Amino acid sequence: MFLRRVTTALPLSRRFFSSNSNHDISSGIAELNKEMASIFGEPPSTTLASSSNDQFVVHDSQLVSPKTSENEIGLTHIGGKGEIQMVDISPKEISKRVAVASCKVILGRKVFDLVSANQVAKGDVLSVARIAGICGAKHTSNLIPLCHNINLTHVRVDLTLNPIDFSVEIEGEAASTGKTGVEMEAMTAVSVAGLTVYDMCKAASKDIKITDVRLEHKTGGKSGEWSRKK
Repeated sequence: MFLRRVTTALPLSRRFFSSNSNHDISSGIAELNKEMASIFGEPPSTTLASSSNDQFVVHDSQLVSPKTSENEIGLTHIGGKGEIQMVDISPKEISKRVAVASCKVILGRKVFDLVSANQVAKGDVLSVARIAGICGAKHTSNLIPLCHNINLTHVRVDLTLNPIDFSVEIEGEAASTGKTGVEMEAMTAVSVAGLTVYDMCKAASKDIKITDVRLEHKTGGKSGEWSRKK
């Protein structure tokens, strides 16, 4: 179907169609194509020209391209006109949802030894970072604009010292029973924990790096179970 947006002024009756129009939609589209052909010339030959008219949805004075298949993956935080939106989760089914995320904080030998010996001036780095990560998960919707404010049933944050690369490995888990996932809560937990490790240790070194913030595993919801391939 040859349809292009026309900025040239056309008679109102030809430019706009509504769901309440008494005109036949097929003849209306054909008339619009003729009008555009007179302005832009004949369209190139294509097999799409023979597509059935029911591929187009005509409503509220707009001609809209074919609807996206329900099975096709799209950006749910973008509306039909390209505007940002908070996803309406009311139609979704309630299910138990769990997500596990991880990140790594590379300290360097000097800072690693201080943390291992619990000799950092600010105090117990791992304990403070753990509590910070749990608090971060609970405040995710305040930090990420389009996240839903959900009731978490469980948050876990574990920090492990790795002497091989002088790092702190952080794993966070979030759980909820509701209509939307907890991936962002799990990733926020490990991110805030990692930032707290940096804050606790920055006086000893500015060369600390927070890396590999990522989702490792999730269950629940329409998409079911997912795990990162090792």
